[in-house]
Amino acid sequence: MNASTESQPNGSLDSLKWMIVILILAGVVFANYFYGDESVLYRAIGAVAGIVIAGVIAMQTVKGYNAVAFAKESRTEIRKVVWPTRQEAIQTTGIVLFATFIMSLVMWGLDSTLFWVVGFITGLKV
Repeated sequence: MNASTESQPNGSLDSLKWMIVILILAGVVFANYFYGDESVLYRAIGAVAGIVIAGVIAMQTVKGYNAVAFAKESRTEIRKVVWPTRQEAIQTTGIVLFATFIMSLVMWGLDSTLFWVVGFITGLKV
């Protein structure tokens, strides 16, 4: 076993935790509808609080733990990316635009040719 497998939380109560999360989120939606006459600020604060509580509970599950670990690993990997310079980005954009223009001309030519061939075969002129 590796270290990441050993440190994962126990998943024995995961189903119960997910049901609580779903109930909290459903309660947030219901409360937002039920208290529709209240200030938007109060409803927004309540909704954010409910979502944060549901998120904290969801992070205590195995899937939640794996999602947080994946996000941390992704953040580490994105820091390793070598981003292009401004000049490289402009040159690449120019190449893409030029290739798109050439392909549009090719597609226009094929479309016109096929239109002419079908018109010649069927005898229809548009």
